[in-house]
Amino acid sequence: MFSIGDLSRRTGVKVPTIRYYEQMGLIAAADRTEGNQRRYEQADLERLAFIRHARDLGFPIDAIRELLALSRHPDEPCERADDIAREQLVEVREKIARLRKLEDELERIASHCGGHSVGDCYVIRALSDHGLCNHEH
Repeated sequence: MFSIGDLSRRTGVKVPTIRYYEQMGLIAAADRTEGNQRRYEQADLERLAFIRHARDLGFPIDAIRELLALSRHPDEPCERADDIAREQLVEVREKIARLRKLEDELERIASHCGGHSVGDCYVIRALSDHGLCNHEH
């Protein structure tokens, strides 16, 4: 049995986040000791590690919930899990494209400033006037 602190240390998930996942139903409500301390089992540790890894990969809570539900049926086809992963990949690629546009715009804005006074600073002007940007971001 693990305390919530042990679970946090072993998975790298903060205690408030563990409580949140418990409230969201991603992990089962922990058994309590006579002193009302939460006690978790190895299966809870493994489930929380799964959730943490999925969150690190950017999966939204609803997708994680669905993947956890799928994992309870090990003999079923994994098509839906593959679909969920592909959907996340599309999201990540779209986010990367947006970040590249931001990078390009920031590089352009920063390169226009010649180090003059703040009153003549292109960075300040560009942030004040979205029309000076090359594209929507």
